[in-house]
Amino acid sequence: MTKQPVTVFGEVLFDHFPDGSRVLGGAPFNVAWHLQAFKQQPHFISRIGEDATGAAISAAMQQWAMDMTGLQRDNSHPTGSVEVSIEHGEPDYEILPEQAYDYIDAAALAAPKNSGLLYHGTLALRHPMAASALAQLIGRHQSRVFIDVNLRQPWWDKDAVLAWLSRAHWVKLNQHELAALYPVSGEFNADMRAFRAQYDLDGLIVTSGKHGASAIDRNGAVFSVTPQAIAHVVDTVGAGDAFSSVLLLGLNLDWPLPLTLERAQSFASALVGQRGATVSDSAFYQAFIKAWAL
Repeated sequence: MTKQPVTVFGEVLFDHFPDGSRVLGGAPFNVAWHLQAFKQQPHFISRIGEDATGAAISAAMQQWAMDMTGLQRDNSHPTGSVEVSIEHGEPDYEILPEQAYDYIDAAALAAPKNSGLLYHGTLALRHPMAASALAQLIGRHQSRVFIDVNLRQPWWDKDAVLAWLSRAHWVKLNQHELAALYPVSGEFNADMRAFRAQYDLDGLIVTSGKHGASAIDRNGAVFSVTPQAIAHVVDTVGAGDAFSSVLLLGLNLDWPLPLTLERAQSFASALVGQRGATVSDSAFYQAFIKAWAL
């Protein structure tokens, strides 16, 4: 079951792990990958280099039957890559500058394909060219905008992120990012309500790692979800993106917000048992597709 396809804008790259493995990544790409597995046919907009890594991304997207029309090519900048290290069970990222996804070109964007949700993060907006492309895309988009805040030092500016929040209808961030962007009082629900009201959001989702997540809707109702104990964790890379993908799925299919949170947490908990942020085995998704009647 699908409604209007979700448009996803931002980086695509390979995460390189200490054991020598590499896995497709980039928060927006991860979200698009999962949405494709969930039969939502997202329109993914990004840029890759004319190099072997870019060819690998293109091939993976084709094999996954993803829409390729928003994937731009760049003969001057390399396809994105990130070195991932695991410190005390948590991932740390070395993100390189001047990657192809920094140069998403507004002139190469096709006319809007749909009026569905528009998802973007914050990392790809570090460069003026990609930021300009997104601004133009939002300017002609006719539906809700979902921003997934992802503050990676040194690649973010507070004023710029706050300006993007003012264009959003839904915002997802973690508790540390909330504190970095807003003068929190320590009263969590009150802070969520004040933040939502300040940006006139339809909804705000705040994640808290192993403690789960909370969401507040336009009516001020607060819902929370706590993950069950996870028997085996390979890594937590991409867990937040898995969570986001199901939030978008629920918004697109008009699921109640509490149900959407529960399903997002369930899927994110399953993903941490896999290496990296994307899973190329479609069987991984089948239990969710069946349970959610997709």
